[in-house]
Amino acid sequence: MSLNRQPQRKGPELLGEVLSRVFAARGWGRRQDRLRLEEAWAESIGPEGAKQTRVAALRRGVLEIEVSSAVLLQELTHYHKRKLLEQIRSRLLGVTVTDLRFRTGMVEKERD
Repeated sequence: MSLNRQPQRKGPELLGEVLSRVFAARGWGRRQDRLRLEEAWAESIGPEGAKQTRVAALRRGVLEIEVSSAVLLQELTHYHKRKLLEQIRSRLLGVTVTDLRFRTGMVEKERD
């Protein structure tokens, strides 16, 4: 008798457990999280702001946003950061967002 043997389950596996493993293996959970972040940001910043910004990452509670220009970076940082952070937090219940960090970068704009 081996001590390292795991107990055998009897009967079929629960569908939720199978789906959880499939989602994790394919990275779908991370994609869904990313989509939630992007949607919450777009709703918070509005349509015009969404065209000039994009979500870069969420690291240790800091939501990093790329913006199309230094002027917009300054405006968001100095005048809109607190309000945007409050809006993001209200839209992302269960996700810890402690700060917003803006940086200039390449932001692809929608083609008309």
